[in-house]
Amino acid sequence: MSRRRFTAPGVLVVAILAAGWLHRGIPAPPRSALGEAFVPRPEVARLASLGFRTLMADIYWLQAVQIAGGATNPEKYGKVLGRYIDVVTTVDPWVDHPYRFAAVWLIDNETDVRQANRLLRRSFSTHPDDWRNRFYLGFNLFHYLSKDQEASKQLAIAARLPGSPDYLMGLAARLNAGHAGLDVSENMIVEMRNATRDERRRAGYDAMLQEIETERRARILDRARAEYRKRHGRDITRVEDLVDGARPVLRKLPQEPNHAGWVLDEKTGKIVSGRYHHRYRVYTQASKY
Repeated sequence: MSRRRFTAPGVLVVAILAAGWLHRGIPAPPRSALGEAFVPRPEVARLASLGFRTLMADIYWLQAVQIAGGATNPEKYGKVLGRYIDVVTTVDPWVDHPYRFAAVWLIDNETDVRQANRLLRRSFSTHPDDWRNRFYLGFNLFHYLSKDQEASKQLAIAARLPGSPDYLMGLAARLNAGHAGLDVSENMIVEMRNATRDERRRAGYDAMLQEIETERRARILDRARAEYRKRHGRDITRVEDLVDGARPVLRKLPQEPNHAGWVLDEKTGKIVSGRYHHRYRVYTQASKY
């Protein structure tokens, strides 16, 4: 008696049934968002795909998108999101957007950022000419991990790839020379803002850009404060001293972008925004790690 062979349609039916069985085992949000999701090991999911990798990857990609779209603070679920994207990119490494999705959402702590970086690096073998993945890795290394030299290398590679913005090589050179500052942060954040269609992420980038602009104006006040000390031989006791008196340093104070005014921080004595109550640092996220 000859052995029976599965026909191509038969294999497809089995794959769909297997995928459906696995899909039933994945709780839908909000349980996924609460960290209770069942996520298989990437190698197990790849074997279970029975050759239909795109189908299997789509199932787990849908779960990740549901978490990000349904949770109030999806960044808080970076571990679960990271596991889903690990499965997606292992089962079907030729996917495109999931790599950058990881870079956008895995930012809540250093562990998440490093997972995003691993996933971005994975994309290099299947998408060697996509400058965006190198750019996102460079941003993560610079903004979250304070690794200017490594970030510079990634940006320099990205700058030589098709379709990359002309200014990337300039950013890479500035990072390499140790000249990272507000302009570098702003240019990279603007690029990421323009690249995303997610309104929540755009709002987040807008908030970052507003904080950078606040810092620019605070530095104007710092320079005016230094001039005040030269003229009067003493320090200010309030920010308004810069525009008061017979010999004011400034005609008027630069407007605080949030209309919250300027104050002297009680602990540090620095001029700060009445909204943020701290000064912007290039490595905003790295400082909290």
